[in-house]
Amino acid sequence: MIAAVARRLEGRPGRVLLAIGAACIVAYLAALVVFPKRDGRIVIGDAVHYYVYLRSAVFDGDLHFHNDYVRLYGISHPDSETEWMYEPLPSGYIRNMMPIGPAIVWAPLFLIVTLGVSAARLAGIAYPLDGYARAFQASAGVSGILAATMGAWLAYRAARMLFDGRSSLWAVVAAWLGTSAIYYSLVSPTYSHAASMLATSVFVYFWLARPIAPEDDRLHVDRFALWGAAAGFAALVRWQDAVLLAAPAVDIASGILRGPGAPGRRVVRGLARALVCGIAAVLVFAPQIFVWELFYGQPFVVPQGDTFMRWTDAALGKVLFSDFHGLFSWTPLAVVAVAGLFLLVRRDARAGWGLLLVFGASWYANAAAADWWAGEAFGARRFVSCFPIFVLGLSAVFDRLRARPAAIAALVCVPVVLNLLLLFQYQVFMKGWRDIAPYPMGAWNLWVERFIVPIRVAARLFG
Repeated sequence: MIAAVARRLEGRPGRVLLAIGAACIVAYLAALVVFPKRDGRIVIGDAVHYYVYLRSAVFDGDLHFHNDYVRLYGISHPDSETEWMYEPLPSGYIRNMMPIGPAIVWAPLFLIVTLGVSAARLAGIAYPLDGYARAFQASAGVSGILAATMGAWLAYRAARMLFDGRSSLWAVVAAWLGTSAIYYSLVSPTYSHAASMLATSVFVYFWLARPIAPEDDRLHVDRFALWGAAAGFAALVRWQDAVLLAAPAVDIASGILRGPGAPGRRVVRGLARALVCGIAAVLVFAPQIFVWELFYGQPFVVPQGDTFMRWTDAALGKVLFSDFHGLFSWTPLAVVAVAGLFLLVRRDARAGWGLLLVFGASWYANAAAADWWAGEAFGARRFVSCFPIFVLGLSAVFDRLRARPAAIAALVCVPVVLNLLLLFQYQVFMKGWRDIAPYPMGAWNLWVERFIVPIRVAARLFG
């Protein structure tokens, strides 16, 4: 019976992914009602900094964020933690160290809510038309979940170019529910990670969909422009996702090394392709350049400061293996996914080496950040950008196991259950029940307590 159900699901991949996304939206909105924050806020933490771009641009017609920060943080007077809101930059603007991309992704639904509230007010329904009310803030979260869902679908479509439906679908389900991606698609969709699932999946889909043979001597301006634009969009959402440009670099290098014509001609052709790709990326990234120029007087800047990126002192081991948000220690499924990329190399060298290069660049960039643990996070949240890469790696593993459906089921179900148990433990801790749910740090708390915490919670609620 289980096998029959699995086969039915495999024949309806769109419905499966849509159902997961819809369940996330329902659970998210229900949580906003059942567990409202005392101050009425929905966007918190980093999300505030993404949100003020959108709210200020739509309702104030500017990017002066002082009033937005004061209102969202509920500040009555400055203190040591909020004095930065009262200290404008030399340009007169209040600093914002987050990218503008998530606000752009959220804008369509935010504008729909704005129009809906305007119409309701005309009909005599009193509701604040200020961009701060809960409907406006909730639209950012719903937009994040929709973005994650679309990203999952595109990752599936990308995997289907190389693998069968069974391998591709269960790879997406495992990568979505068995990694940190589910937390940022359900609990914190107003962070940038849900939007990055969409942005990076857009890139991977288009890059895989339009390959170039090494012996092809045409410039292919359209393809390199498309890939550059997609990478620019991803960088607009999360700056470090500019590492996606490493994938078309594989095409450029392959053309230079193995393409037709004299070496000099191959180099010129490669440089022309790189120029087209780079220009397209910069053009799409232009809104962020405009903001940086406006705020800091420079087109490119690291707002966190020059010491934030420690390129010569990257925590390469810790970002993967530390019990404090390490990728592999919190998300062992990622080990399988990365291993699968080497299988992908054997299936499609271009795809395999390109995605391995992107993952390696992402690993280094995340390890080089001064806070390589990414602050308070459910696992290694910055690696959520690698979602489509993990999907392709898992697809390669599942394809190798296609004659053993029980093994595929185990590789999907076990990591998903383990991850959801850890998510539950983490949320119970974050909700304040810290006497029965320890923080997932240290071997026991990270790997054993997840099985015990549900029992303790049930005892407290029903005992």
